[in-house]
Amino acid sequence: MSHRNSGIGGQAVMEGVMMRNKDKYAVSVRLEDGSIVTDIKECKSITEKHKWMGLPFIRGTVNLIESTVIGMNAMTYSANFFETEEERIERAEKEAKKAAKKAAKRGEADASSEKAENEKPEEKGFMTGPVLAVTLLLSFGLAMVFFMLIPQVISELVCKIFDAPQGGLLGDIVEGVMRLVIFIVYVKLISLMNDIKRTFMYHGAEHKSINCLEEGLPLTVENVKKSSKFHKRCGTSFLIYVMIIAIIVLIFVPDVTAFNPFVNFLLRFLMRLAILPVIAGISYEVLKFSGTHENSCTRVLSKPGFWMQSLTVKEPTDDMIEVGIKSVEAVFDWKAFLKEKFPGVQIPEAETPESESSEES
Repeated sequence: MSHRNSGIGGQAVMEGVMMRNKDKYAVSVRLEDGSIVTDIKECKSITEKHKWMGLPFIRGTVNLIESTVIGMNAMTYSANFFETEEERIERAEKEAKKAAKKAAKRGEADASSEKAENEKPEEKGFMTGPVLAVTLLLSFGLAMVFFMLIPQVISELVCKIFDAPQGGLLGDIVEGVMRLVIFIVYVKLISLMNDIKRTFMYHGAEHKSINCLEEGLPLTVENVKKSSKFHKRCGTSFLIYVMIIAIIVLIFVPDVTAFNPFVNFLLRFLMRLAILPVIAGISYEVLKFSGTHENSCTRVLSKPGFWMQSLTVKEPTDDMIEVGIKSVEAVFDWKAFLKEKFPGVQIPEAETPESESSEES
C-alpha cells in the first residue's frame, strides 16, 4: 500500500507515549499496576494568532519552541507517576509543612485534612510556568556548552595546529564533525541507563504506531509490530539536519576580525547563536519536505536521520505498543483516516480494556 501523511507526531516519555494532532496532545502512561492513564490537553499554536509565524523558514523555530515546551511538560507528567521512595517521603514532608503553615494562618487546630487534600493524585501534573522557564533555560544553557561552545573551542585549536585561518573551511568542518561526535557519544552514554533504554523502546512504539496507520493498516498490536520503527518526521532526523545544514550555512558566513583572539572567539560564538533560527528554519523545511513526499530524493535525505534513529529508537514490547495506540486514539480518529485515505480497508471493532482511564483538560 502507498504511504499517506496523517499529520500527527509524538514523543516517547517515561513509561509512555505522547501524541500530538493539531490543537490537542495526549500523554498515555503505563502505571506500575499495569493500567494505562491518558491525559489530553489543548495546545493551540501561536501561528493561529500570528499568521506570519507560520511562514516557511520562520515556522521551524516556532515549531521547535512549542514542541520543546509540550515535550518537557509531557515528560514531567509521566515522571511524576514514578517517584522514588525518598522522593515520596520528601514530597510528603513538604506538603505537611505547607499544610501546617496554611492551617496556622487560618487558626485551624488540625491540618490533617488539608495535608490529605494536597497529597491527592491530582497533585501530579505539568510544570508550572516559572519551573518550566528555569528548566528550559538550564537545558538551553547546557546545549550551548556541549553542542556549540566545546565544538568551537576544538575547531579553533585544530586551526591553530594546522595554521589555518580561524573561522575558515577547515574550522567549520571540524566544528560540525565535533558537534555530531558529541551528540553520538551523548546518546550512546545515556542509552546505558535502564530508564533511557525503555524510553527508546517507547520511541519505537510511537513511530511504529504512526507508520502503521500511515501505511493503511488498522491500528492493532499485530499490525503495529509489523510496521517500521523508522519515521521521516522524527525529531532525531531534525537534529541531524540541523548539524549538517549548520556546516553548509557557516561556510557562507563571513569571518570576523576584531582587536584580539578572545573578541574574535566571542563574536563567532554570538554569530552562531544569531543564525540558529535560520538553520532551524531550513532544517524544518527539509524535514517537512522529506516527510510529506516519497521519491528517490527524499529517500536519500532520510538516510542520515534513519541511521541516527537506529541509536534512539528500539523495538517495543506488546504492552508498550498498546500505550502508543491509546495515545494515538486519544487525539486522532484513525478509522476515519483509513476510510478516507485507504478505501476498502477492513477496520475491526476495537475493544476497550478495563485497565484504561483517561481525562481531558
